[in-house]
Amino acid sequence: MISLLRKVCEGKGDAETHRYFLRFGKGNYERRFLLSANKGAKLKIKTSFELANDLVSFAKEIGVDKFTGKVLSKNKVEGLDGKKKAGVFVYEVQDSDLSQFSNVYYYLVDSESGGIKLKMKKALPKPGKDADKIDDGFCSIELDLKFWDKVKETFFWDVPDGKKIVLEHELKFTDIVFPKNEKDPVKIRENSLRKGVIARKGKVDNSDFRNEYPVEA
Repeated sequence: MISLLRKVCEGKGDAETHRYFLRFGKGNYERRFLLSANKGAKLKIKTSFELANDLVSFAKEIGVDKFTGKVLSKNKVEGLDGKKKAGVFVYEVQDSDLSQFSNVYYYLVDSESGGIKLKMKKALPKPGKDADKIDDGFCSIELDLKFWDKVKETFFWDVPDGKKIVLEHELKFTDIVFPKNEKDPVKIRENSLRKGVIARKGKVDNSDFRNEYPVEA
């Protein structure tokens, strides 16, 4: 799989990645898309809430097929009972392979099988939280070190190898690119792109790391 951040940084963003940036206007946003890796007896990955769906996709790719928790969807899923809360349908799942869901807003699920442990908190953080209060351990996955190459390719593709990696992303949006010939204000908002730079920065062991990518997200 290709992570949402890699897609955006490599200019391959799509409708799925775009929705993660809709809440941002012009300006600088520190400490977003928090991500860390620790290599010991096991490989431990932690992320902020934005990367929940990526972790589920990754877990499925390496063989996890039973998830328990909540699935949030903007649309009603036929044949399933869900409660609507704040404009989102909430579905409880137990040992599900999640195949009945598409266009998911957020997965908030756990799993434990084959030595892989995936854990997530079950309520999204309230919007507008200060950057220094963003939870860098909202999601976690623990797995065997044999998966490191795949983890690195997916989440740390541009980062030097190391035993401890801590990354955050600074979003610097200088312009909003509006869709041409569109007059519907809802569609204008939904289809406008944020233009600027995403800086991936942090530490690899004791060395500083920083890469910047021009983006339209």
